[in-house]
Amino acid sequence: MRPLRYSINVTLDGCCDHRAIPADEDLHRHAVENLERADALLFGRVTYEMMEAAFRPPARTGARPDWTEPFARTIDAAKKYVVSSTLDRVDWNAELVRGELGKAVQQLKRESGKGLFVGGVKLPLALAELGLIDEYEFVVHPRLVGHGPTLFAGLSKLIDLKLVSRLEFASGAVAMRYEPRR
Repeated sequence: MRPLRYSINVTLDGCCDHRAIPADEDLHRHAVENLERADALLFGRVTYEMMEAAFRPPARTGARPDWTEPFARTIDAAKKYVVSSTLDRVDWNAELVRGELGKAVQQLKRESGKGLFVGGVKLPLALAELGLIDEYEFVVHPRLVGHGPTLFAGLSKLIDLKLVSRLEFASGAVAMRYEPRR
């Protein structure tokens, strides 16, 4: 069974709005390493549309720094599953996930491979509620924002986690990986 891994950038005050978090070469390199640990990506509609707008080729010249290109190539090539009740179709190497979320994701996890990777805010909340996330990574940035979406707002139950690794970046951001205590 392949694991479902979640990673998100978050500020010290809990904001996970990508526009409030500085991106740099180290963070993009780390994101590529994360994506390479998976056979496929699992996105909700919002994250899928955001990633497609930012990283689907062709990019406008000068639209993003050169150091984002390895991430752009990796995410472009990745198989994507999109959970959405509002989209009629997807492309960009993507397939819509329909029906009961728990059953659909359990089926994806049963397939052989290195793993699945999920990002975003709303979909991971639903997956956490179902106990389907095998690894959580929080990349905590040394910034206070005072607004924006927060993680796991409305979670109905506690999920105890065990720290399995920690990585510090030159920017002061810290990536911490956790597994659920079962």
